[in-house]
Amino acid sequence: MLLSLVLHMYSMCCVLPAAVLLGTAPTYVLAWGAWRLLSAFLPSRFYQAVDDRLYCIYQSMVLFFFENYTGVQILLYGDLPKNKENIIYLANHQSTVDWIVADILAIRQNALGHVRYVLKDGLKWLPLYGCYFYQMYLVIFPEGTRYNPELTKVISASQTFAAQEGLPVLKHVLTPRIKATHVAFDSMKNYLDAIYDVTVAFEGTVDDKGQRKEAPSMAEFLCKECPKIHIHIDRIDKKDVPEEQVYMKRWLHERFEIKDKLLIEFYDSLDPERRNKFPGESVNSKLSLKKTLPSFLILSGLTAGMLMTEAGRKLYVKTWIYGTLIGCLWFPLSSSSFPLDHRQGCGSGLPQGLTGKHCVASQRLS
Repeated sequence: MLLSLVLHMYSMCCVLPAAVLLGTAPTYVLAWGAWRLLSAFLPSRFYQAVDDRLYCIYQSMVLFFFENYTGVQILLYGDLPKNKENIIYLANHQSTVDWIVADILAIRQNALGHVRYVLKDGLKWLPLYGCYFYQMYLVIFPEGTRYNPELTKVISASQTFAAQEGLPVLKHVLTPRIKATHVAFDSMKNYLDAIYDVTVAFEGTVDDKGQRKEAPSMAEFLCKECPKIHIHIDRIDKKDVPEEQVYMKRWLHERFEIKDKLLIEFYDSLDPERRNKFPGESVNSKLSLKKTLPSFLILSGLTAGMLMTEAGRKLYVKTWIYGTLIGCLWFPLSSSSFPLDHRQGCGSGLPQGLTGKHCVASQRLS
């Protein structure tokens, strides 16, 4: 009986945040839709300012669970500027939690409302949020798929490709692809300040034999199975990035060689004192509850209030149903009609198929 209780409580660690995050979705969509209608005849900057604020509120609630609720320790290495910048965010890709890491850095620059994602093609069907995610801004995980040490065929194919291209073979990351990175940089270079080259390692992903395991999934993360996230940031000024694709390809691979060396040091160092950390000094960055708790209380309170009345419950259910259907219908139209520019982002303008192969995200920190 005691064991059953323990297992039940363990499962609730994941169920509670999942229920709140999904349960507040109609509230968020209704608030966004109401503002969209009210601002239809206002200058776009007014709509954008409130839209960014609404997005910041929801993402702050997400971080309430992923940082404050789980109690994960965030260790930052390298150079994360305190001030907002217009950036492209390049990172290794290994977990469904990777997009949260972008939020983790953005909130520490007071830029959370400006983070935008273009996610994998299959996520366009996500209820209520599918079309909204698809129209967001751009950053790239250039590996094109998640690195999973258990998928040896994927790793072997990546390493074989690198050898055939005359590139150094990488161990803890996949060979990066260049096309989406080049399209992003070429389209956004007039608005950029820098590129953030981010390398992420989740502590506790090595087995008893010293072999690297799969990174924690979102459910495992919310069940508090990841004690620490190590994040190394290299800020690269845009003038130091080659613009021609052939040179950028070499530059991008060199950046991933640096990532690989950092991860080899993290996972495989012969010196136990150097494992489970990146070189250099780290900063234990704890997120204050003041940054996230108000958003949690606002959205959960509004949702609870709506569900307390019959009219509110009907509106809530209809928002789930019709919001999802409209999103599914809107997606094919939006993907073919939105231009590639600095405001809409590169997701809708990428060549056909790239959004399905690259998990992409970015910040507009103006």
